[in-house]
Amino acid sequence: MSRDPAVGRWAMMMAVRVAGTLGAILGVVLLGRAEAWGPKLLGVAIVASALWVIATVPRALAHRWRTPE
Repeated sequence: MSRDPAVGRWAMMMAVRVAGTLGAILGVVLLGRAEAWGPKLLGVAIVASALWVIATVPRALAHRWRTPE
């Protein structure tokens, strides 16, 4: 009995979303605790890149894995 590849693909997309969410949380914590401008800018960059990952990577994976009709 073979396993459905959709289960693994769904798990991979969810893992990417969870990792992006954890990255955004890390960036917000860094942004909130930083006193100097350098770490604050790093926090903003981490949050922005994490939101980009959450928004684009799962969709790109789904497009890559789409079965041809």
